[in-house]
Amino acid sequence: MPSCHCQGIDIYYEIQGAGQPLLFISGLSGGTWSWYKQVPFFQKHFQTIVFDNRGAGRSSMPAGPYSVRQLANDAACLLDHLDNKKIFLVGLSMGGMIAQELALLQPDRVAAMVLGCTHCGGTLRVAPSPHVLATLMNNEGLDQEQIIDKNLPLFFSNRCREKHPEVVAAYRQVQLQAPLQPEHAFHAQLQAIGNFDCCDRLPQIRIPTLILTGTEDVLVPRQNAHLLAERIAGAQLVEFAGAGHALHAECADQLNQLSLDFFSQHR
Repeated sequence: MPSCHCQGIDIYYEIQGAGQPLLFISGLSGGTWSWYKQVPFFQKHFQTIVFDNRGAGRSSMPAGPYSVRQLANDAACLLDHLDNKKIFLVGLSMGGMIAQELALLQPDRVAAMVLGCTHCGGTLRVAPSPHVLATLMNNEGLDQEQIIDKNLPLFFSNRCREKHPEVVAAYRQVQLQAPLQPEHAFHAQLQAIGNFDCCDRLPQIRIPTLILTGTEDVLVPRQNAHLLAERIAGAQLVEFAGAGHALHAECADQLNQLSLDFFSQHR
């Protein structure tokens, strides 16, 4: 089982393909399994690197609190371990926050990045509704299957769930096979998200950036993507009309092709 020792913990990772490294950073409770639609596509063009953030999957799950900067330093440590000097980067949701922090900490390391369904935190963040937030956070007394099912309406648009149930079913099956995240690790990652704020530092980013959002994202409303695009110089913004939060699953083909075209411009 490949892993590296970073900041006193072990980070589990997987590598596929060959070529310039492309690092994927997962969101809350996600991990290597999250990229089931991306790795098969991108490994034909890049060396894909996926890993489990601290607190998820097969990486260490120390007691909190965690911070987004700490999670970004974990990612940087993994890149050091793999001796990767220059990478492409995709980060979704919490992974997008980690990607922003990594780009600020080590700007010379990132050739270009894609940020999807994410925000820059702080007081400028446009938060989800109290009902959505309460639904996401309340896992008490639920088993893994029940947690997945109560979260599906938060991750997928109504249109996708009604017209493309096979997409939701494939996502659900992958999630059911993933390691169960302990409650303490879930809340430690939530705390990292809650304390994150890099909005005022975004103008420091000079890395080519593509920002993606779904117009029906109830977890990270699309206004957050517009804020990112306004503050990152030269950033491109693409909205997926009618899409929800889980862009990597609901809009996998479009996300993959857009990202490939974008990275191809910056090889």
